[in-house]
Amino acid sequence: MTSATPSLDRIRVGSAPDSWGVWFPEDPEQVPWRRFLDEVSEAGYEWIELGPYGYLPTDPARLTEEVGSRGLKVSAGTVFTSLHRGPAVWDATWEHVSQVAALTRAMGASNLVVIPSFWRDDKTAEEIEPRELTAEQWRHLASGTERLAREVREKYGLEIMVHPHADTHIDTEEHVERFLDATDSGLVNLCLDTGHYAYCGGDSVKLIETYGERIGYLHLKQVDPAVLSDVVEKGTPFGPAVRQGVMCEPPLGVPAMEPVLTAAQGLGVDLFAIVEQDMYPCPPDQPLPIARRTRRFLRGCGA
Repeated sequence: MTSATPSLDRIRVGSAPDSWGVWFPEDPEQVPWRRFLDEVSEAGYEWIELGPYGYLPTDPARLTEEVGSRGLKVSAGTVFTSLHRGPAVWDATWEHVSQVAALTRAMGASNLVVIPSFWRDDKTAEEIEPRELTAEQWRHLASGTERLAREVREKYGLEIMVHPHADTHIDTEEHVERFLDATDSGLVNLCLDTGHYAYCGGDSVKLIETYGERIGYLHLKQVDPAVLSDVVEKGTPFGPAVRQGVMCEPPLGVPAMEPVLTAAQGLGVDLFAIVEQDMYPCPPDQPLPIARRTRRFLRGCGA
């Protein structure tokens, strides 16, 4: 007997602290880390990301015990960078990256998600710098990212996955394509976040079909079109937009997950697809029911 649902056997589904409203290493409005680990396992996920460095325990032995005792495994760590600012920021960047990379490697993961710095603050919405980079800053961003990829690969055996993100300089289709065209495909690949890309007007299926060899990792996320329309019209910063509910659980938003997952499966490579629903801040009892429903939905898609 054959199933009507396609088997997405190259897609490994997980979740992340972000889906529990976690954006910062410490914050009184966030779910405690033990509760996150308990609930992500209870919701049926096997893979997790580390989230902001310092949220989960940073001692590898302790974290291995906490994660393993719940039947979980780590797919990636996450770092934030400002490489467009040039060589002056390299030492501080590497200090942060090396901490996260060491823990990521110790947990048996092989990916490091790299998020560019925000041009406006995600908590206060204050504009920190201009929205558009200069030509020189684009060169710094490209060369700095390639250097980071090289160093992380040589020293930690990890591959970097650059995450286009709302309110950063790698956001729209134009910016993402400019970044990809300026960087070495043998070093720099993308973490495609379907929600952030839709938030910034991009088409995830088109990106996968056009730059498939550069897609090394997925974040699964949807946006509420009605809320997004209001956000775009008013120029609302990302942090307040999240508090308005711009990111929603599938299948209630866009992009549709099934075509994205089918396109990703068609690449013929193993990919992590980590569920992230930005919900900072959220009531502590809100994430688990959503996580259960989302996992059930993704199983229905064949993932």
